[in-house]
Amino acid sequence: MAGILGRIVVNIVLLLICFIAYSSQIFIIWPWYGRELSVQLLTLLLPFNLLVGMLLWNYFLCVVTDPGQVPESWKPDTHADGYEVKKLTGGPRYCRMCERPKPPRTHHCRQCGRCVLRMDHHCPWVNNCVGHFNHGHFIRFLFYVDLACSYHLAMVTRRVMNSMGARYWDEPDSVELVFIILNYVACVPVLMSVGAFSLYHFNALMNNTTTIEGWEKDKVATMVRRGKIREVKFPYNIGRRRNIESILGPNAWLWCWPTTTPGTGLKYKLTEGDDTNDAPEIWPPRDPAAMHNGDPEAEFELPASPWTYENGSINPDLQPSNSDSSVSRPRRRRPNGAGASSLPPYHPDYRPPTADDLNYDYSASDDDDDEYRYDPVADADTGRTRVRRGSEGYEVRPGVREDMLARYLTEIGEKVEKYHRYIPQPDSESEEGDDVPLGQTLHRDH
Repeated sequence: MAGILGRIVVNIVLLLICFIAYSSQIFIIWPWYGRELSVQLLTLLLPFNLLVGMLLWNYFLCVVTDPGQVPESWKPDTHADGYEVKKLTGGPRYCRMCERPKPPRTHHCRQCGRCVLRMDHHCPWVNNCVGHFNHGHFIRFLFYVDLACSYHLAMVTRRVMNSMGARYWDEPDSVELVFIILNYVACVPVLMSVGAFSLYHFNALMNNTTTIEGWEKDKVATMVRRGKIREVKFPYNIGRRRNIESILGPNAWLWCWPTTTPGTGLKYKLTEGDDTNDAPEIWPPRDPAAMHNGDPEAEFELPASPWTYENGSINPDLQPSNSDSSVSRPRRRRPNGAGASSLPPYHPDYRPPTADDLNYDYSASDDDDDEYRYDPVADADTGRTRVRRGSEGYEVRPGVREDMLARYLTEIGEKVEKYHRYIPQPDSESEEGDDVPLGQTLHRDH
């Protein structure tokens, strides 16, 4: 059904092109020149018909030319110079639907049901994909549509301007007036829509970017702007002149003439400096938030247990204290107001600690509401590892304070057996009022 619908769309496009091109000549320009063949008439219509002919030719090539597909026997050559597949993606690309390796810049088209070499997009107006071998025809088709429509509007507008204030025999009749209106209605929207579309594709041509790669570049720019990744250079931009030559051919005099796109579509030139063995980045760069176990297309799944090692296995020694009676201890309520004040000493509401605060054992205190806080702490008396409730699955290596201090002193190059006390040096200069604590100053002010 899609094939029949695509053919219908192609025929509608052909009818629209022919209506704009030939109704204007037969019902507007020919009556204007008195329905007689003349040099002036040929001078006006010959360039227009050449543009229409080139437009139809390139449109025909867009429809019938195979955009390019991956050969069945193709495999990436990992030992060849300039091996883009590995350097740009970190490994050979593979299409799961076609079940075969995929060359660089190749994408799978669901409408065509196959992988297309250097796929730009699937165009319903040509009932075909725009790929490596017909991309140049598509660019030329857009170019000639813009020229032909502009020339058409100039001819019709000149006829309208000539009829204003003229003698009665130069005025357009009713049939000519109807076709003038119909040609404006048909040509102006085509020129506006195709013109905007052409500007996008001409800019992509000069930057050697396809429509799909343009979306990828926008996504990369968004990730760079949000700080997820650092800026990555697009590897296929090899200079404006060479970018155009890679699609329209090396001879600039034949850029407007239908020619075959150079190359095989299986390998492309890279930006100078990007085809070395120490390429720092891949294209397109992967979103760090979308990468799960190396597969960016895999859906995120929570692990079965939150208490896991880095390799995904479960720690058998990590047991919650509320489920092990051997390590559980009676809970003790914290006295009212117990604990160090959260305010600094110079604050007016600062409360110094009391004797109950100093004698309270915080290590044996647990809140009744906090049932899932875990933190391994070594128990020197029993040799067991007590588990405190509260962490989010991060394990802390059990150890005592003396071992931690010894490791720290070893790292900084100090002796383990000797403590070093910090003795502050007296200030060289002191101003009046500096010896008074700030807390007393605030109380005095109040």
